[in-house]
Amino acid sequence: MDRSSLGSRELEILNFISENAPLSVGEVAEQFGTPRGLARTTVLVMMERLRQKGFLVRKKSQEHRAYQYMPRQEQSDVMRGVIRDFVQRTLRGSVSPFVAYLAEVDDLTEEEIAELRKLVDQFQSRSTSETEG
Repeated sequence: MDRSSLGSRELEILNFISENAPLSVGEVAEQFGTPRGLARTTVLVMMERLRQKGFLVRKKSQEHRAYQYMPRQEQSDVMRGVIRDFVQRTLRGSVSPFVAYLAEVDDLTEEEIAELRKLVDQFQSRSTSETEG
């Protein structure tokens, strides 16, 4: 998958499809594109681009007589890859600026903070087991 050329609007459409799949181009255009002022043809082009990049798959629906699009991977896997690419390309492989940003964010929910603590605990236990082994 070519995440390096995944634009922000493409990521938005991919997230929308991941949350609502399977969807036809018409459904995405109506539910996602219209509220954002995007023409159906624009939505179609972006969805086909996502399919060509390997993010979406499509199959012909007998019921709707149109292609139904769905994500090739789980949304969490896609997001991990996008973040990995961001860290590698933008932050030159260092997560420290990203962690510093999170430390300054004021609107993290209690659930998000708990998830971050859980991730740090996992990292620490993995780091400890590697040192002992």
